[in-house]
Amino acid sequence: MLSFFLRTIVLLLFLSLNLFGTFASLTPNLCPLDQRDALIDLKTEFKIRKPDEFLDYDGNSMNVTSYPKTESWANSSSDCCNWEGVTCDTKSGKVIGLDLSCSCLHGRLEPNSSLFQLQHLKSLNLAYNNFTLSPIPDKFNKLIWLETLNLSESSLKGHVPIELLQLTNLVSLDLSSSSSASNSYFAPPPTLLLSIENPPLFLPLLARNLRNLRALDMSSVNISSEIPQEFSYMSSLRSLHLKSCYLIGEFPSSVFMIPNLQSIKLDHNPELRGELPVFSINNSMQVLSLLETSFSGTIPDSIGNLKDLVSLTFSESSFSGRIPSSLGELSNLSSLVLFSNGFIGEVPSSIVNLKQLTIFSVGYNKLRGNFPSGLLNLTKLRGIDLGSNEFTGFFPTNIGQLSKLEAIFAGSNFFTGSVPASLFQISSLTHIYLEDNQFSDILGLEHISMLPNLQYLFLHSNSFRISSPVDFNVFSSLKQLVGLALSGIPLSTANITSDSDFSSQFRYVYLSGCNITEFPEFIRDQRNLDSLDLSNNNIKGQLPDWLWRLEELQVVELSNNSLSGFDGSLKAVTGSQINVLDLSSNAFQGPLFIPSTSITYLFVSNNNFTGEVPQLICGLTSPTIIDLSNNNFHGYIPRTRTYMSSLTDLNLRNNSFRGSLPDMFMHASKLRSIDVSHNRLEGKLPSSLTGCSALEVLNVEGNKISDTFPFQLNSLQKLQVLVLRSNKFHGKLHQYNGAWFGFPELKIIDASHNDFHGTLPSDYFLNWTAISSKKDNTQLHYIGDFHDYGYYTSVVLMNKGVSMALERILTIYTAIDFSGNRIHGEVPESVGLLKELHVLNLSRNAFTGHIPLSLANLTALESLDLSQNKLSGEIPPKLGDLSSLGWINVSHNQLVGSIPQGTQFQRQNCSAYEGNPGLYGPSLKDICGDIHAPTSLPVSEVEEEEEEEEESLSWIAARIGFAPGIVFGLTIGYIVASYKHDTRLLIDHTPLSIDVLLP
Repeated sequence: MLSFFLRTIVLLLFLSLNLFGTFASLTPNLCPLDQRDALIDLKTEFKIRKPDEFLDYDGNSMNVTSYPKTESWANSSSDCCNWEGVTCDTKSGKVIGLDLSCSCLHGRLEPNSSLFQLQHLKSLNLAYNNFTLSPIPDKFNKLIWLETLNLSESSLKGHVPIELLQLTNLVSLDLSSSSSASNSYFAPPPTLLLSIENPPLFLPLLARNLRNLRALDMSSVNISSEIPQEFSYMSSLRSLHLKSCYLIGEFPSSVFMIPNLQSIKLDHNPELRGELPVFSINNSMQVLSLLETSFSGTIPDSIGNLKDLVSLTFSESSFSGRIPSSLGELSNLSSLVLFSNGFIGEVPSSIVNLKQLTIFSVGYNKLRGNFPSGLLNLTKLRGIDLGSNEFTGFFPTNIGQLSKLEAIFAGSNFFTGSVPASLFQISSLTHIYLEDNQFSDILGLEHISMLPNLQYLFLHSNSFRISSPVDFNVFSSLKQLVGLALSGIPLSTANITSDSDFSSQFRYVYLSGCNITEFPEFIRDQRNLDSLDLSNNNIKGQLPDWLWRLEELQVVELSNNSLSGFDGSLKAVTGSQINVLDLSSNAFQGPLFIPSTSITYLFVSNNNFTGEVPQLICGLTSPTIIDLSNNNFHGYIPRTRTYMSSLTDLNLRNNSFRGSLPDMFMHASKLRSIDVSHNRLEGKLPSSLTGCSALEVLNVEGNKISDTFPFQLNSLQKLQVLVLRSNKFHGKLHQYNGAWFGFPELKIIDASHNDFHGTLPSDYFLNWTAISSKKDNTQLHYIGDFHDYGYYTSVVLMNKGVSMALERILTIYTAIDFSGNRIHGEVPESVGLLKELHVLNLSRNAFTGHIPLSLANLTALESLDLSQNKLSGEIPPKLGDLSSLGWINVSHNQLVGSIPQGTQFQRQNCSAYEGNPGLYGPSLKDICGDIHAPTSLPVSEVEEEEEEEEESLSWIAARIGFAPGIVFGLTIGYIVASYKHDTRLLIDHTPLSIDVLLP
């Protein structure tokens, strides 16, 4: 008992001593005076200035709250260990932690800063301040005990000092910043602020020295290098974030296999290549993001081994193949984002197992099949993106059971049937994008008021067959609406009154082809409106002048209506920001009104505007496209050099402009097309056209220009189409030494109906490289494919005997038309070098000699017109082997002998051979009767007759149908397009991605 009692006493005494020591350790010592003074000095080094909002990579607010932590220090106790953001060691009182993140610090971070006197620091956080583009001091190596260093989003600039790599105790290093827009207070310029000076030295050293590193974030640090294999040996890494670092080369796949790695983000490195490894069973990955990289290959089935994966993002990369069904084994997956790759096949049914999924995005792939039915059982889904694939079939009628759905993107597919009524019963919906499908009906649209949070409703470009118009007032209760696209749906605006209370949040209103007859009055109150499309309606009368006073309005699309004039004063509106104005194909009369000097795209074609072009057009700030074609403008073309540096397309076709084409193109380095055809222009072509280094199309047809052939334009390396037709050009079609040189890209030349004379040397076609070289026809493009606003230049050419209007010109389409001149001598044998030529018209000249045998080499030739010349001899029999040759005319020459036996020759009309008494053939008399009698008319009568024929015939003439050829067949589908531009620019103003819901 005594022994037990003594042991108890000793135990109690021991516990008391320990408890006393514990309480003593919890009582912090006063921080040393030198530490306190260093903090006070640090405070005085910076001003306090609240920054503007911080923006993320997409320009969205980060919702960072900043407040001045250091301001409270002066009013606190003398013990700095109690100051906000300061942590001290409990025994020594030394400052070991300093968190001044979001503290509104403003000023340079200098190498002699008092910060570096706090040499016991283990944790330092200076994130979200503004160090005014000062470099990272190399004195950080004094803080040898640092374990955590965060300098993110603090406007530091310059090279990352290699001295940082001496901090071998670092567990976390964050040097990241966003590449946000320049409206942020601290935003970087277009080049990233921080960079690595010598990546081949820096990166391997980082991997070797910082072996304890668990978290590394250098997002938006300009690395511009490969990631070395040494990164695979950083076995302590838990997270590796290298977004927007200009990474290049092959990413080591072994990095993905670091045992404890939980998060890897390599987004926005488009030159970074790589493939996914075979993932092991015990992998710890939780977040894997490869947005906008060049990673390729397939997703391995072993992806199913990442049991802890919460977020998977492989978007905007080069992955291909099928989506593996093993994804269904990732039971913790919350976000699956695979949009904009090359995935094929169907969405695997195993996705039904992803019960935690909130985001499912597979847009912009090549997926097919029906709507993935497994999604309907994922009750936590907030966003679905199926857009721009090849999905077919009906939309599920029970989609309403996804009660938490906020966004559905299913546009640009092949869905049919009806838009289900249950969709309009999901009260949480904010985004509905079902545009560009084949829906025929909309059920339950009258109940859309049940979606109080709806912001975007895009239903345009479908096949709706709705018998009765939709009352537009059903949308008046949706007070959050920002974007409304109902194009193609008949609407009734009869019940809209001045009291109708629509959303005042509208930014995008697209009501094209909705049978609207009056300008919608509710637009008047839309102070945030950015884009308005009321094209293809039946709106009559005057344009209201209040439209131009909507301060945020940038895009106005009113084409194909019956508008006749402008209401109110015809003066530019101060503050107007209108960027796109399309008034084409209306009934406007009188002078043209230009409401804003900020207009970049001006389309007013196909109206009845009269008078001179207003001088205000010369005051446009930086126009890109000006199309005034098919009006009644007269007077002189405004002479201006002010906006030529920005202009890409100028179309003044079919007006009554007189005088000469102004000499104003010297600095027009972006100008790609000029069309001044069918006016009354005289004089010579201006010498400044040589300044149009980007020019692709020059059309001066149907004027009175008197000049020699513009050989000076051979310096234009991109010129593809040159139309001089029906002017007073004269002289020879070759240089003084007989050579044709330059024009390396010229594919279409029409010099017909002028006064060119002389002969063509035998080697004339020797250097026509764009027509003689074999082209890759697998990728079909049109001149202007990559131009702004989808604008295409049109041209009228003679093809197969008729006048053909090409609204879009295939880049592989080629044509030479020298008809209606006074060229004599032989047709050059070098014409046989033009292996890619499709149309050759040398008619109505004075060519003599034989038809060149080399014509048989033109295997792409579709139309050949040699009529109205003085050619003699036989038609070369080898021409009968040209299977693509669909139209031939050799009439009114002096040809003799047998007509070639080729099918194409036998199928021509008799008129193709008439006026050649010496021609004969086995079946010619049966088809044509007696063609030997002289039938030629005087030239003047022939010209008159042909001109009348050109006016009466259109491109749909039946005789085009003789084996039209591949190029002509593909071209003809675009001949009578009603628009030379589309509405893609309008839609591009809207957020068409599931990322509206991504964190």
